Amino acid sequence: MAQQHRKSVSNRGLTGASALTVRQSIFPIVLVTTLFFLWGFAYGLLDVLNAKFQTSLNITAAKAGGLQGAYFGAYLVGPPTYSGWLVRRFGYRWTFIAGLCIYGVGALMFWPSAVYRSFGGFCGSLFIVGSGLSTLETSANPFIATCGPPRLSEFRLELSQSFQAIGSVMAPLLASRVFFTNADPNDLSKVQWTYLGIAAFVFCLAVVFYFSPIPEVTDADMALQAEQCSDLTGYQDKPLHKQYKLFFGVAAQFCYVGAQVGVASQFIKYAVESANITEAAASDRYAIGQGLFAIGRFAAAGAMMFMKPRYILMLFMTMIMIFIAAAMGVYGNAGIAMLSIVLFFESAIFPTIFTLSIRGLGRHTKRGSSWIVASVCGGALFPALTGLVADSKSYHIAMCVPLTGFLVAFAFPIFLNTYYAKELDGFRETKIGYTDADGTIGDVQHDERRLSAIDEKADYVKEFDV
Repeated sequence: MAQQHRKSVSNRGLTGASALTVRQSIFPIVLVTTLFFLWGFAYGLLDVLNAKFQTSLNITAAKAGGLQGAYFGAYLVGPPTYSGWLVRRFGYRWTFIAGLCIYGVGALMFWPSAVYRSFGGFCGSLFIVGSGLSTLETSANPFIATCGPPRLSEFRLELSQSFQAIGSVMAPLLASRVFFTNADPNDLSKVQWTYLGIAAFVFCLAVVFYFSPIPEVTDADMALQAEQCSDLTGYQDKPLHKQYKLFFGVAAQFCYVGAQVGVASQFIKYAVESANITEAAASDRYAIGQGLFAIGRFAAAGAMMFMKPRYILMLFMTMIMIFIAAAMGVYGNAGIAMLSIVLFFESAIFPTIFTLSIRGLGRHTKRGSSWIVASVCGGALFPALTGLVADSKSYHIAMCVPLTGFLVAFAFPIFLNTYYAKELDGFRETKIGYTDADGTIGDVQHDERRLSAIDEKADYVKEFDV
């Protein structure tokens, strides 16, 4: 127990966690997956709050984009600084606990913000919430990607993030039917109680993480795993400044997340403009779109069992560009349908860019992961730009801003399929984390037993020859 709850970790020591089997990784993955649901719920509420505050606080679409700016701006601050340092210095467990506590404090801050009807207060509260969630993502994404056989890395993260999508579906449904059901559009009292309940839940979850067995995957473990795959991938240990795939992945993730949030933040207003429906009805349409997003996550996870993730990334990015271009020119329910299909194909992009970007980083995995999480701050820029165009033109024309971001992100799968196909495919062929007659492949003891068996066989042959 003392070893389990130690307050710091040595990233130079081997723990054997890089060779976990599927069975050994099930419980920690299920537990961490609850975190994905949490920030999916928070993200889904954010988009509804955006439209709500435009009405109740009488602000423009561009100013309402400040909510996204505060929430996603935290990602620019946390992962490259304290969040990344926490996960490298104290490990995954304490980073999970710290992130949950920060999230809980931010949720509590919604109470005074609602009492004083302060837009600045809401932005500050969302910045703290974003700080907590960015800390959780800095640890949760690489943990899921590395906890278990490496050939299933993309599948694990895609499946876990599917529950994030479920949270995003539930949030707008509850918002339209529970949180904002009062006739008075200026009533924000239910916002207070909602976030108070969220705070209580995440503080309890922090206690659960304290007492749960969470395996620690160190930099040394990831370096060993990468070296063990080198015959299939051509891996060579390189300094961080030469990890070009990582840098391109950070840029692609920045533009993609910005574009995704730009679409989501204006979806409700787009639907109102396109089909001339109420905001409550538009929230329901947005929930349908988020439902398609969740379905897309599960579909992509299933497809990854028999289709290479780099192909899935290319296919889904292509479809996004086609349908968002169509959404710009089509009005009515057809326009809403086009934008909903965009949400379906957005589903696989974030987790796939993440896992493909950290493939082969070895000892740089934790630091590289924090940079990719930091790129989520793109969500702070694009919504405000989209809102500015919407205020001056229309919400249909404003979709050109997300289209630009998707276009930049589209270059990443082209780059991967052109220059990194062998390396990425090699990781899918490795048997690390699976078992044979000598135990778990990739485990240090497995190699020792195998060498011992070879030596015994050689001694036997030598005696027989004599």
